[in-house]
Amino acid sequence: MFSRIINSIEESVIALLLATMTLLVFVEVILRFGFGIGLMWSQELTLTISAWMVLFGVSYGIKVGSHIGVDALVKIMPPTARRIISGISVVACLAYCSLFIKGAWVYLAKMHLIGIELEDMPIPKWIAHSILLIGMIMIAIRLLILLWNIVIGKTDGFKLADEAKDSMHLAEETKAATTQGGKSA
Repeated sequence: MFSRIINSIEESVIALLLATMTLLVFVEVILRFGFGIGLMWSQELTLTISAWMVLFGVSYGIKVGSHIGVDALVKIMPPTARRIISGISVVACLAYCSLFIKGAWVYLAKMHLIGIELEDMPIPKWIAHSILLIGMIMIAIRLLILLWNIVIGKTDGFKLADEAKDSMHLAEETKAATTQGGKSA
C-alpha cells in the first residue's frame, strides 16, 4: 500500500515536471521567435525543473529497472554469488548516498542561513536546490528496498535494462513482420 502511494506520487511528480518544462520551453520559443520578447526567468526555472526531474527519475529508474549497467560478469555467476556482489554494490551506493545527503544538508543549511535567492526569481535558493536532499533520500529508500529484497532472496540484484536482449527481440519482430508481409503479397 505504502509502496503504491510512493510510486504514484513519484510518477505524478515526474509527469508534472516534464509537462511544465515542456510547456515553459514552448512558450519561451514562441515568445522569442514569434514576438521578439522573452521571459527573464524561464531558463533558470527550466534548469531547476530539469534537476528535479533527473533526481526523481533516478529513483524511479531504480524501481523499474531502466538504468543500464555492465553486468556480463555478474550474469554468469551462480545466484548466491550474484546476490552477494549485488548486496555489496547496493551498500556502496548507499554509502555514496549518505555522503551526498550529508553534503546536501550542509549546503542547504548554509543557503538557508545566508538567505540567497535564485538569480532571476524571488525563490530562496535552498528551496530550489532542496531536490539534492530529497532526491538522494528517495534514491537511498529505493536502494534500501532493493537491499532488503536481495537479503530475503526476492531478487538477486539490480534490475537493469538489457539493450542487447531488447535489440534481438526487435530484430526478431521485424523479421517476423517482414516474413508475414512477404507471404501476404
